[in-house]
Amino acid sequence: MSTGREVTTTGTPADTPGPAGIPGPADAPDPAGTTGPSGTTGPSGVPVPAPAPRAAPAEPAPPPGGGDQWSVAGDVRALLMLPAALTMQVAHPAIGAGVDEHSVFRTDPWGRGERSLRSVQLWVYGGADAAAEGRRLRALHRDIQGTDAHGRRYHALTPAYYSWVHATGYPVYRHGLALLHRPLTEAQDRRLYAEWLQVGRILGIHDRDMPQTVEEFWPYYRRVLAEELEATAVVRELLDPDAPVPAPDRGPLLLRIALRPLWPLLRRPFQRIRAFLTVGLMPPDARAAIGLEWTPEQERRLRRLARVVRAVVPVLPERLRYLSLARRARQAARR
Repeated sequence: MSTGREVTTTGTPADTPGPAGIPGPADAPDPAGTTGPSGTTGPSGVPVPAPAPRAAPAEPAPPPGGGDQWSVAGDVRALLMLPAALTMQVAHPAIGAGVDEHSVFRTDPWGRGERSLRSVQLWVYGGADAAAEGRRLRALHRDIQGTDAHGRRYHALTPAYYSWVHATGYPVYRHGLALLHRPLTEAQDRRLYAEWLQVGRILGIHDRDMPQTVEEFWPYYRRVLAEELEATAVVRELLDPDAPVPAPDRGPLLLRIALRPLWPLLRRPFQRIRAFLTVGLMPPDARAAIGLEWTPEQERRLRRLARVVRAVVPVLPERLRYLSLARRARQAARR
């Protein structure tokens, strides 16, 4: 998938028809047969200039420093929100099948999580590396294809599927912020969506494949919920408290050593907490579309937890509140 809107030079490019179908320079016959580099002449000895080189497409820019995404994507609260977005993604049968058949989420869940988190951080805080990360992801997904559970062929870079992966971030951030931070104002909501479109361009998604305004987004979103999403095998596995998950192999060495012998006892409670937060921080309409159970008592427990998070996280020092790549980018921006 190519990048988003491309910047082109003004005027008529040398290899395309001009306005209203009038041939451009490369289409016009040269009576003297002398079109070519500067210095050759046309009829009557008039010099013929060389065609101007086509401008290279501009690299898509990440969201601006100091914008809403800079406050959201690197905050530790994003760690609680991202599993909900992932689960909404794999609830699409094509995406679920691709993850089921090609991902290492079963054999290397901690490494996959670490790599995914770093990738998300690069989209926002990576500067010149953001577009390179988008290209890397597209190359990584180029050969991912197969057949979903309904016997339909899929390819990971099909625009409808790749765009849904990107689209899930906006409603999850919006819902998660309302619980764990505070509800967005209308102006903040529009800025958040505009910056999320910039992230889509980083990922190489065309503007024509993304709703361009908040007003366009919600009908698209509701259509996907109604017509596409279901409790796929991967959704059920991610939310299963008995699914086998190896002991953590990332993080401080002493913590890993301490957790290893205790993991058989800790694994199931960890899985239950993860499932609770994943379903709870998913927008209610998405939760209902997938068919995930959520009780009033669970909602009360989530809101009690959210009150604690809202009180504690804002008073944390920056080194504890922001993930490492985000923290370094914010410090560099201040300098």
